[in-house]
Amino acid sequence: MFAADGRGDAPQPPFLRRLRKTSRAVFDAVGLPTTAHEEWRHTNIAPIARTHFAAAEPADADVAGHLLGECAAAEAVCVNGYWRPRLSRMSALPPGVLLVSLREAIDGSATPVHEFLGRLAQLEDRPFVAWNTSDFADGVLLYMRRGTRLDRPVHLLFLGAAGDVPVVYHPRVLIVAEEDVEASIVETYAGNGSASHLCNAVSEIFIGAGSRVDHYRMQREPAGAFHISATGVELREGASFVSHSLSQGARISRNELEVFLRGSGASATLNGLVMAGGEQLADNHTLLSHEKPGCYSHELYKHVLDGRATGVFKGKILVHQGAQKTDSRQTSKTLLLSDSATMHSQPALEIYADDVKCTHGSTTGPVDEEAVFYLRSRGLGLEAARHLLTYAFAADITRRIRVEAVRRRIEDDLASQQGLPLDLRITDAGQHDDAAL
Repeated sequence: MFAADGRGDAPQPPFLRRLRKTSRAVFDAVGLPTTAHEEWRHTNIAPIARTHFAAAEPADADVAGHLLGECAAAEAVCVNGYWRPRLSRMSALPPGVLLVSLREAIDGSATPVHEFLGRLAQLEDRPFVAWNTSDFADGVLLYMRRGTRLDRPVHLLFLGAAGDVPVVYHPRVLIVAEEDVEASIVETYAGNGSASHLCNAVSEIFIGAGSRVDHYRMQREPAGAFHISATGVELREGASFVSHSLSQGARISRNELEVFLRGSGASATLNGLVMAGGEQLADNHTLLSHEKPGCYSHELYKHVLDGRATGVFKGKILVHQGAQKTDSRQTSKTLLLSDSATMHSQPALEIYADDVKCTHGSTTGPVDEEAVFYLRSRGLGLEAARHLLTYAFAADITRRIRVEAVRRRIEDDLASQQGLPLDLRITDAGQHDDAAL
C-alpha cells in the first residue's frame, strides 16, 4: 500500500524521535480504517488501500494559477510536502512574524517547536494522523508574536507533483498566535495535472488570549488525487477563530476539524462548502469541544452534490461539565442536483452542563421547484433557473469570505460549474459571521 521513507532514521531531536516512534507504533498496530470502523462507515477508502504509493521526493511545480499575488502578505510554497524557498515570497511580513520551513525550525532553536508539535494531533483511533506524524518530511511553521497585526493574509500553498507512479506526501503545518494577535491565514491544497497522489495533511493551530484568527482552507486537488486532512485548534481566553473550509477536488477527500475552546469567552465560527460531482466522495467531520464557561460557537456546512457523488457530514458539539453559559449552534444543509447523489448527515450533541443553549439541524433535498417556477415566470429557462438557485445556495457561504482573492476564486469556480457569467457575484462579504441560523 505504501513504502516507508526512512525519515525516522534521520538525525532529529529526541522529542521528535520519541513522537515518531510512538506514531509509527500506532499506525502499524491499527492500519488503515475500513467501513467496519464507526467513524469511517460511510467513507470507503479501499481505492487508497489498494494503491501502492511511493514516498514523494522534493520537486518543483508550476505555481501559476495557485498563488494569491499581492493580496497576500507572504506566500509559502511546499511541493510534495517540501518547503520550496525559490517559489515562496516572504518580503512583506511585518516584524513579529516568523514564517519558515518546519524542518528548519525543528533543527534550530529559534522557537519552542517541541512545546506545540503533536499536542493537538491526537493519535488514538486516527491512523492517518499517526502516519503523518511518523513520516512527515517538512512543512510550515507560522509563529506570530504578541500584539501582531496582519493587514493581509499569509498564504500556505501545498502542491502535489506526482511522477510516473502514485506518491504520498504528508504536509505538516504548525501555527502559533500569541496573545492579542489578528491574522488571516489561507491554506491551499492543489496539484498539477491528473496524476494520482495522496496528500495526508495535519495542521495544528494555537490561538492565544484575546487573539483573532481567520482561517481559510481550500482543497482543490486534481480529480485523480486523494486528500486526507486533520486540523486541531486550541482557543484561550477571549480568543476568536473563524474557519472557512472549501472542498471541491479529489476523488476521495476527508477533512477532520477539531476546535477546543479552552478559555472562557472564546468563540468559534465554522463555515464549510462542499461541491462534488461524478464519483467523488467528500467527508467532513467536525468537533466543537466547549471546555470553559461563556463560550460561543456557530457552525454552518453546505453541500452541493451532483452525479453519483457522496457527501458525509458528522458534526459534534461536546459541552464539558462546568462549561456553563455555552451557546452553540450547528446546521448542515445539502442540495442534491441528481437522483443518484447521496448525503449522510449526522449532527450530534453531547452535553454535561445544565445551563447551556445548544441547537443542531440538518436538511437535504433537491432544488426548490417553486423557486424554479418563480424564476421561469420572470423569463429564465429551466436549466438557467436551477443553476442560479444552486449558485445562490452556495453563495450563502462564499459571501462570508473576507479575503477577496479567495472569494473570487471560489465564486468563479461556482459560476463556471453552473454555466453562469463570471461577473455574477453575491458579495456582501463579512456581514453574516454572527448571524443567527
